[in-house]
Amino acid sequence: MNIQIFGRSKCFDTKKAERFFKERRIKYQYIDLDRYGMSRGELKSVISALGIAKIINDKHPDAVLVTSYAYDDDKLDALIDRPELIKTPVVRNGKAATAGECEDVWKEWIKL
Repeated sequence: MNIQIFGRSKCFDTKKAERFFKERRIKYQYIDLDRYGMSRGELKSVISALGIAKIINDKHPDAVLVTSYAYDDDKLDALIDRPELIKTPVVRNGKAATAGECEDVWKEWIKL
C-alpha cells in the first residue's frame, strides 16, 4: 500500500484523512497542495481514476470558470495553475484515488 495525501494544512477533511491512516499505523506521504501543487502526471492519474468533475472544488467561487472550459486539457491546466480549485484531500493508493473525505473507500483499501 502506497498512500499519498494531497491536501491543505488548514483543511479539516485533510486532517481527518491523516488521522484515519495514523490511527491504523499505515504510512503515508503528505503533500501540501498550496505549497507544492500536483504535477501534471499525478493530476492525470487522479483524473483517470475519478474523472475531472469529481476533483473540482465546487465550493470555490472560481470553480464555475473551470467547469465552463470546453476541453479537459484546459481544465487540467487551470487545476495545475490554481491548486486551490482541487477538492481536498486527494488520496492516492497506486492507481486508485479519492477526492474529499471517503472513509468507506479507504477502509476497502485496507482490507486488500
